[in-house]
Amino acid sequence: MKNQAFDEWRETPSQTGGPYVHIGLLPKQADIDVFEHNFGNSLVDDKTEGQRIRLEGQVFDGLGIPLRDVLIEIWQADANGVYAGNADPQGTSADSGFSGWGRAAADFGTGFWHFDTIKPGCVPGRKGSTQAPHIALVVFARGVNIGLNTRVYFDDETDANAKDPVLNSIEWVKRRETLIARREDRDGERIYRFDIRIQGEDETVFFDI
Repeated sequence: MKNQAFDEWRETPSQTGGPYVHIGLLPKQADIDVFEHNFGNSLVDDKTEGQRIRLEGQVFDGLGIPLRDVLIEIWQADANGVYAGNADPQGTSADSGFSGWGRAAADFGTGFWHFDTIKPGCVPGRKGSTQAPHIALVVFARGVNIGLNTRVYFDDETDANAKDPVLNSIEWVKRRETLIARREDRDGERIYRFDIRIQGEDETVFFDI
């Protein structure tokens, strides 16, 4: 809105997401077929290189109640640590069988979400550093003004995690633990569990991006 008296633009009032943010962005899950190409939670195909994994979890509010009206997006490098697209100087060598980006809504009944993807490789950091394998993740939910950005690291990458510049920038070691996904092997499939807590004592570390 323009203020005629001062000839300047005022900030547009903010608005929270929801209550049906997932239906607007993933209508297929609600049996509404409107998109020619539906976004999904599988980032791989038969030609994708690397270790197949499933990333799964729930999002909890400040009372510890799982949210069922929530949308998750992820962005990651391929198994060789290369991002698809022009943003990465190495992008031309990215795995053509890997999209690097996915979107998933929580299950309407349980609040569980998941992605079928691959474990990313290490990527270059600032000033010659190396970042541990990780997945960038953003949460959209009812009552959230701006998407909450965080990262997912892996508990079986202890040495790489210990050298990661982003993890080491978090002062409290206990807070770093909120970014670590826990591995389990289930029916021959490698699963990493990553729960997100919006508020509370064990609140997930979120980044101002």
